[in-house]
Amino acid sequence: MLPPDLEGAAQSWLEHGERTPRAARPASSVVLLRDAPTGLETWLGYRPGSSPLGVLAFPGGSLEASDDDAVGWLGPTAQHWAEQMGTDDVGLARRYVVGAIRELFEETGVLLAGPDFSTTVEATSTPEWMRAREAVANQEKSFTDVLAKRGLSIRSDLLKPLVNWLSPDFTHRRFNTRYFAATVPVNQQPTLLGSKGVWGRWVCASKVIAERDTTALGDEVGQENTTGLKLGQLLVPGSEIMLEKMAAANGCIAYLSYKRKAHVYQPKLVEENGTLMLEVEAAKTVAGEPQRER
Repeated sequence: MLPPDLEGAAQSWLEHGERTPRAARPASSVVLLRDAPTGLETWLGYRPGSSPLGVLAFPGGSLEASDDDAVGWLGPTAQHWAEQMGTDDVGLARRYVVGAIRELFEETGVLLAGPDFSTTVEATSTPEWMRAREAVANQEKSFTDVLAKRGLSIRSDLLKPLVNWLSPDFTHRRFNTRYFAATVPVNQQPTLLGSKGVWGRWVCASKVIAERDTTALGDEVGQENTTGLKLGQLLVPGSEIMLEKMAAANGCIAYLSYKRKAHVYQPKLVEENGTLMLEVEAAKTVAGEPQRER
């Protein structure tokens, strides 16, 4: 299903013929996870405007120049992360990790950082921390400065690599997004950014997937570009497929322990019976042939 805000670009792409796609900006996104009596839950938030991550999305955004700044680092090295991501660019791998932890902090207040390997910072929902989040989000202070001032280092060991999604060729704003997973550290809770947060909450993956053909979630968010829309019109294909896999997993440990190979997934534009759709290579079969999902 094609989100409404992509229909114009898709039609133009087909009418004028395929051409060189716009460059894709590197971006990071973090899938927050927790176990609940009803099944695996994850944090979804509303993104104002037109975002390559979707109208509803996991916390994330494009990388920034400041993600290259020196920062205290605890956990697997940037070289290790490059190997996990299947890239030779160690500097880019480092930026993806720093950007993921920064974006998660900006959008939810969850901070994967601590003074040492055995400790993570606690109580990040205070007014002081909100001011720090606002300053980082508005680029008044760098994330690395916020950490250094408090004697904190990022905890790369608290991230788990998930998957790499590339925006469709026809879209005007394109991301090359690395998705990571994390659980919430002790005595932290996600909260909306005071100045920009509109809607965000823990959702049960199996419930969201069960109601994917209804407009329940979009109606709850209650925004002009969510009301009356189904799940496939609110989420990018990568997010929807990750929710499917969460719904099928037996808890956080099972989902996180699933073996994933480094691979770039990209939705392709197809037309079927006059309807524009996104076709996705979702998985590899035993025989090695890609399965397609629409």
